[in-house]
Amino acid sequence: MESRFLAHIDSPADLKKVPREDLPKVAEELRDYLISVVSKVGGHLASSLGAVELTLALHYLFDTPKDKIVWDVGHQTYGHKVLTGRRDRLPTIRQYGGISGFPVRDESPYDAFNVAHAGTAISGALGMAVARDLKGEVFYIVAVVGDAGLTAGLELEGINNLGNLQKKVLVILNDNEMSISPNVGAIAGYLNRIVHGQAYRRLKEEVEKMMLAVPRLGPRLLRLSKDIVDSAKEVLIPGLVFEELGFDYVGPINGHSLEELLNTIERVKDNPQPTLLHIVTQKGKGYPHAEKLPVKFHGVTQFDVATGAFHKSPAKAPTYTAVFGQAVTELAEKDARIVAITAAMAEGTGLVDFAKRFPGRFFDVGIAEQHAVTFACGLACQGMRPIAAIYSTFLQRAYDQVFHDVCLMRAPVVFALDRAGIVGQDGPTHHGLYDLAYLSALPGMVVMAPKDENELRHMLYTALQMDGPSAVRYPRGSGVGVPLDPEFKLLEIGKSEILREGRDIAILALGSMVYPSLEAAERLEEIGIHATVINARFAKPLDEELITCLAREKEFLVTAEEGTAAGGFGASVATLLQDRKITASLLRIAVPDRIIPHGSPNLLHAKYGLDADGIVERIERFARESPARQPVRYGSSPLR
Repeated sequence: MESRFLAHIDSPADLKKVPREDLPKVAEELRDYLISVVSKVGGHLASSLGAVELTLALHYLFDTPKDKIVWDVGHQTYGHKVLTGRRDRLPTIRQYGGISGFPVRDESPYDAFNVAHAGTAISGALGMAVARDLKGEVFYIVAVVGDAGLTAGLELEGINNLGNLQKKVLVILNDNEMSISPNVGAIAGYLNRIVHGQAYRRLKEEVEKMMLAVPRLGPRLLRLSKDIVDSAKEVLIPGLVFEELGFDYVGPINGHSLEELLNTIERVKDNPQPTLLHIVTQKGKGYPHAEKLPVKFHGVTQFDVATGAFHKSPAKAPTYTAVFGQAVTELAEKDARIVAITAAMAEGTGLVDFAKRFPGRFFDVGIAEQHAVTFACGLACQGMRPIAAIYSTFLQRAYDQVFHDVCLMRAPVVFALDRAGIVGQDGPTHHGLYDLAYLSALPGMVVMAPKDENELRHMLYTALQMDGPSAVRYPRGSGVGVPLDPEFKLLEIGKSEILREGRDIAILALGSMVYPSLEAAERLEEIGIHATVINARFAKPLDEELITCLAREKEFLVTAEEGTAAGGFGASVATLLQDRKITASLLRIAVPDRIIPHGSPNLLHAKYGLDADGIVERIERFARESPARQPVRYGSSPLR
């Protein structure tokens, strides 16, 4: 489609030059551009398509970036990026060196608040509003909240505080009845009743019209009828929760009607009190394949626009996620105590088949990780064996519950942490780099990482036999391709596995770093460095006996982990050696203590030395530069 308008919009100021009646044409062009670009580079599509009209209306009516738009999650902001000077850079989205898939303050002044995880918009917007008023400044603040985000405790805390402080903030509730998975829970049901039961609004309008039609007495009758109409609220719209919490509630309105959006926002933008505008949209709007399959088109790889078919290379092995889902279902067949919990990520965590097989033992709690953890603890206290399947990055949101509830009560909750390590294009907010550090710090927690998908099965089985909390962390994407044992095996807690013997050094590899370490060891042998390779299996407890023995025998030790160097597996090994007063050289290969950008996993692994090439290079350099008790030799020549 020829771009009549979009090609000339490099800022909201350019957008304001478009005649109001032509904005639907801009919306059409913007949708076509988003579909075209994302089909080539991948990204989050369905949410951004659903927010096109809202994005146009906000930038058309408000003076951004002076006025602040605070988005809740960034999946819906691709159109926002296009309209704020990043149209030509959209093809670089989520690629190394390109623009982020989420709002980032350092990227653009139009990105008022960094965001990726749901639930932060209202609290962030309220903080800005309080600062604005304390400084005597004048500007508008809009918080765009997804209906799924309302299940997040943080969002509800923000609503409570904003309603109490009565600050001038416009909250736009973008209701598409979806997070990534379909919404669940009482709040979703409440919103659904509002959207599909508008009898109260119709009644109010009819009563007002009828009262005002009475000559002379109309206004007085209208005042007297107010109690009757307000009483009807309780029957026709249960609770009117938002008004009771201090908001002026407006809606629901059609979020795809630009005229209705513009007129309504113009009417409410100057309300002095908090206002909640409820708009109803369709995830994937304007692209039939995404409208039909919004979950599938939430986050996409490259696809054919005409057919909606994805371009995927044939998988060489099942994904860790799929193996996890299959293993949990198999185990649940034999143990009726096993229940599975997810936080709005049934598809992403591989639990769809479990949910079909055991609907009474599957719980999607919505975007509510804190609740998920304590809910799991309650189940465990009554004899169940809960598995909380939560992405590594999302479990960070429930850290206090992991300690305060699960660890202090020694509850046998199993945390299945998908997307551990570098996840790629979603970048710093989604990398699962910190679980080894934050979980290993907790008393009583057992932390495991499988070297391959077969070992993942055995670790899940082992975790379910324990009488205390445990975590199994595993990477995104395909497994190694090893055969899967038909029977589950019990692993000895805290015991490593020796995979390769070598006289000079020892590499203690954890999880996804085991196979790159084995490859590195083969190449090191070609240049005269003979390495023992250990599959550590456990970040906590450590295999202290083996580690101390190797530290005394080998020239130096190497730890390799796909996690942060600060407080991770290597740091635990270093502490062990210090506590045992063992003088040993230790090379720690891990992700550096800095913010890791977005980019393909292979690229980032290479950049930070987490592939076989990087391991070989780091070990060679360490051997040359570090003093050793005995020289490690290349054949007959000493390294030093």
